[in-house]
Amino acid sequence: MKTILLTILIFGILINLHELGHFFFAKLFGVRVEEFSFGMGPLIYGKKRGETQYSIRLFPIGGFVSMMGEEEESQDARAFCNRPSWQRFLILFAGAAMNILLGLVLLGYTTSQMNLLGTNVVARLSEGAASAAYLQPGDRIVKVNGYNTPGYNDVVFQLIRDEDGVVDLTVLRGGDLSMTRWERAMAGFGIGEKNPGERVALTVPFQMEDAGDGLRVLKIDFIFLGAEKTVGNAVYYTFQQTVSTVKQVWYSLVDIITGRFGLSQLSGPVGTATVIQEASHQGFRSLVTLVAYITINVGVFNLLPFPALDGGRIFFLLAGVVFRRPIPQKYEAYLNAAGMVLLLFFVGMVTFSDVMKLVGK
Repeated sequence: MKTILLTILIFGILINLHELGHFFFAKLFGVRVEEFSFGMGPLIYGKKRGETQYSIRLFPIGGFVSMMGEEEESQDARAFCNRPSWQRFLILFAGAAMNILLGLVLLGYTTSQMNLLGTNVVARLSEGAASAAYLQPGDRIVKVNGYNTPGYNDVVFQLIRDEDGVVDLTVLRGGDLSMTRWERAMAGFGIGEKNPGERVALTVPFQMEDAGDGLRVLKIDFIFLGAEKTVGNAVYYTFQQTVSTVKQVWYSLVDIITGRFGLSQLSGPVGTATVIQEASHQGFRSLVTLVAYITINVGVFNLLPFPALDGGRIFFLLAGVVFRRPIPQKYEAYLNAAGMVLLLFFVGMVTFSDVMKLVGK
């Protein structure tokens, strides 16, 4: 029961924060907001202040902002459909931005609790490591299978993402490990006195291990170097970790679309609740880290150019700007309704898969 309540609380906060982003920018630009609702379904309580009704509805997961001219044509100058394109873009984008911003703040908190910050530098090779014949302590891993890996999280994600255990790495070898990323960038233009190291291309075999659900992942057989924490590198690490997480969501979506990951590797509400339960047992910091990843996922997912999502509406908006002719709202409404049906069907399939996993345990 505690897990269910905690999951509802987390998603309630994340979704309503998302809607608060839409609400704030709509008010900022003078758009008439008809209703701001916490929750979905039947109305429990509502109070009108000014022109906006503030509501609490029965189901706590969800929420919405209803703006004049959002779903229908209107001649009112304050209607959403009649505001300048750049204002409508910011209103639509603000929800996802709020989720990603929350993720940044939460990751900032977890970074502040760390003693050492992860880097993309090899500290030492584990005993019997398959990669020991190729990697050396002090190697800075800057590319994995062609993907840039500026930080620890990027390296780990791209290594785990590898399918066959044979990885193309690009490392900087023999360089000054005290160099900042800015100094290494300047060194590429011949500016500065420190040596970033020689760029070496390697093809490194790793062992693969079973991760469950028929998925095999690469075994990382070396230890990363930890950097002493300062205010400056803690701030940089937080931003880098946030950007890395955003990229990971996009890469994961591509992997799903291309069939690299199947339905069994996805988690819906039930699976997420299970992960939240496990994280809460591991401690507050683990839970905060998980919530940070979830809220960034929510923000990035909402920016997908798919009907019913903010990204889909942004796509229609930008298409109208490019072709200098807005898409009729009735057609956009039909596409959004169809998109919502498909999304609900997809969530239902993933939820069913989650339940089957639990039953099979």
